Amino acid sequence: MLTIKLALLLCDDFPPPVLIINYYEVLFRRYLTDSLAAITKEVTYELDVYDVVVEMKYPPDSANYDGLFVSGSRATAYDNIPWINKLADYLKDIIPKKPSWKIFGICFGHQLIAKVLGSWIERGPWEVSVTPIDLTCLGKAIFRTDKLHLQMFHRDQVSKTPPNAHNLGWTDITDIQGMVIFEPESAPSSEDLKSDALCVPLTSIHILTLQGHPELDVPIMRALINEEREELGEALYEDALRRVNDPTDGIDKVGRVVWGMLGVA
Repeated sequence: MLTIKLALLLCDDFPPPVLIINYYEVLFRRYLTDSLAAITKEVTYELDVYDVVVEMKYPPDSANYDGLFVSGSRATAYDNIPWINKLADYLKDIIPKKPSWKIFGICFGHQLIAKVLGSWIERGPWEVSVTPIDLTCLGKAIFRTDKLHLQMFHRDQVSKTPPNAHNLGWTDITDIQGMVIFEPESAPSSEDLKSDALCVPLTSIHILTLQGHPELDVPIMRALINEEREELGEALYEDALRRVNDPTDGIDKVGRVVWGMLGVA
């Protein structure tokens, strides 16, 4: 049986009263397991988790992974604090040094990867709960749908795509809802990127980032929304709770792309 080797750079856990020790890791393993099971029973995975905040631990230089995930966080990608600076330096080093590793960023991870690669991050309005994302031609080709529905919980956002990155979609609040960077020899032409007939081999993607959260489930989202009730304001709080149970595309559509990048058809 094929085993995919993965690493998760854990950038946070859930705050009290949401906190269950290591629960983000539990959620992330469940997401990987469920999304892989939807595709095949003939592949398994191993996941090594590195606490980059408290322990400031990273994969050893000798590590050989198929994929590296950068998690979400309550921190902001532009904070000038030691663990974020060290993480930024690590990503800046590892992306060119390990070109065979597929890189995935979620929320804070999406923002920090964009910043490391030359973009900048801005504070915007809250975007919370299940949200429909309008997809670019490239986003439609990759996810095989016109819209993507994901849980959201953020204010910061990427202000522009860095060099060689391509936007996957947008909402009324956030112009860049995700990015891909292709392997240099596999990048589509600018003409192809505008085509409705675009076909993208998923293994040609080197980096995938998403502002939304494919991994968060409804109980955690409901707890986070309740925790931030005062910050969100009553109107957004009530609207977010109305949408939190809406169907999402994290397992099937995003999961298919994640595993497809890793060579699992």
